[in-house]
Amino acid sequence: MTTPETDVAGQPEEPPRARPEERLERAVRAAEQALIEFEIAVETFRVEVENFSRLHHQKLGPMYTRLDELEALIAEATAARTGDAEDRRKADEARARVMPMPGVEELFHGWMDGDGLFPEAASMLNEQPVRPPQRVRPSEQARKLYRELARKAHPDLAQDEQERGRRDEFIARVNAAYGRGDEVLLRELAEEWAAGPAPVEQPLTASEELYARLEWLSQRKELLTVVARELEEGAIGSMLRMAPQDPDALLDEIAEQLLAQVAEREAELERLTAS
Repeated sequence: MTTPETDVAGQPEEPPRARPEERLERAVRAAEQALIEFEIAVETFRVEVENFSRLHHQKLGPMYTRLDELEALIAEATAARTGDAEDRRKADEARARVMPMPGVEELFHGWMDGDGLFPEAASMLNEQPVRPPQRVRPSEQARKLYRELARKAHPDLAQDEQERGRRDEFIARVNAAYGRGDEVLLRELAEEWAAGPAPVEQPLTASEELYARLEWLSQRKELLTVVARELEEGAIGSMLRMAPQDPDALLDEIAEQLLAQVAEREAELERLTAS
């Protein structure tokens, strides 16, 4: 069993205190890591919101369009029955909310090529089931790879402008691969980073530089906080936070509600137009 060292008076010696610059440097390092983790979380949520928005539009967009069309038809049928000027005004407003019919080029863009209709377009015209929109949300493994790469290669860890440029370019590729959910490419990027040149460590020692770094980190955190708040409070972000573990189930639930509304509006329109 070891005993603490004592001074000449027989009192235990206190451990040497760290210099103020050393404590400040540790604070900067901790702030850097905290900011990187925060930025990873914000970027992950941004990608999820973007992908969920795309799926939401692909799956539910036609239902919303149909509802708008039915609302316009109902308003027009009501105005035709009553002849009332106010009903006519409401009918015009409802029709204005309906998306205008696209031109021929827009209508068939993405539907056909030199060989004819794409299978999805043919299925729609034949009232056959259409393939669901492509799932683009990154897998759990892709998320893990992204977080690891972001922690290792983040530009904020660079100690000079040349190293920051290399990291900026690399992280841009990482973000693009993560946004597509490309797990294979993320693995390749992880191997590329591991095989790349090791960054030169240049410990920060000047107090002025450390304080400037802390100020920059604080400003960056404030900016990210604004971005995170906008993502969370947006329509898609709010929906996504309702079912973060199973967004597909939320889309299915909303689709069922919209289908019920479509059925109600169609029944109402049929009653109005019945002779």
